[in-house]
Amino acid sequence: MQQFIEFIGNHYLLAGGWVVLFFAILFTFISAKFSTIKELGTHEATLLMNKQDALVLDIRSAADFKKGHILGSKSLKSELVNKADFTTLEKYKNTPIIVVCAMGMTAKKTASQMLKAGFTQVNVLKGGIGSWQGANLPISK
Repeated sequence: MQQFIEFIGNHYLLAGGWVVLFFAILFTFISAKFSTIKELGTHEATLLMNKQDALVLDIRSAADFKKGHILGSKSLKSELVNKADFTTLEKYKNTPIIVVCAMGMTAKKTASQMLKAGFTQVNVLKGGIGSWQGANLPISK
């Protein structure tokens, strides 16, 4: 214990960085647990698609969508995503929706905007289309 205290005294910036990193990871973990947006794995997403007829909403660029997308998914133009304009999706307000992006990073922001717009069941595909392809699930071109 004495060595630990001595290390902190000699390397207070490094120790401070570790404390900040610890709390950042803790905050991320806690906020994910209490978030209203659920992150789904590929298995959970396929179950939701097959059993509850969930809408898969692909928010990647049109070029990426044409290269390959999840079967039956609907593309939403990036201009509409940036403006949070979901008027074309009004009929899906009470339908389960799975938002998909390239790596699973930008989908949470879109899902949050959709919840604010009144959509009730918005989920995110964890890992994005990359995880879908990594699991060797079908892609439509």
